[in-house]
Amino acid sequence: MGSQGSGEGRYFEDFAVGDLFEHRLGRTVLAADNVWFTLLTVNPNPIHFDAHYASQTEWGRPLVDSTFTLALVTGLSVADISQNAVNLGWDEVRLPAPVFEGDTIYAQSEVLNLRPSKSRPHQGIVGVRTVGFNQEGVVVIEFKRTLLVYRRGHGPRPARPHVRNDD
Repeated sequence: MGSQGSGEGRYFEDFAVGDLFEHRLGRTVLAADNVWFTLLTVNPNPIHFDAHYASQTEWGRPLVDSTFTLALVTGLSVADISQNAVNLGWDEVRLPAPVFEGDTIYAQSEVLNLRPSKSRPHQGIVGVRTVGFNQEGVVVIEFKRTLLVYRRGHGPRPARPHVRNDD
């Protein structure tokens, strides 16, 4: 598992069933995040952007767009589980509690299964369960995710130039 500390990400060989990754970063949700994401995705539900409307609901304030929460929690997990992968899908997405502007969201993922790919020998398939929770530890989203992960030595290399020294 030598690649994790370098920022290179994990490869298929770095995973084992039962691995638990407590994703390091958290992210506070801003009002702008919710409004922009709602507008970008053409979601006209006023629960996300109309404070007067939302004040009349059981929550009394706007809810953060649930697809933003899915994207955010997925993003929080990338450095640990999918930096060298292609996403194949999400399953069993559940939203047990709402997210509000000002909440800070954290995540963790557990490896559920893995197997070599039959059609792509330079990759393997990894299944994870990811949980997103707020600053109080309340679970706000959970889902299963399937990833096609490169084997070590077979993934694309980031095209990062080196500093030129033209002395």
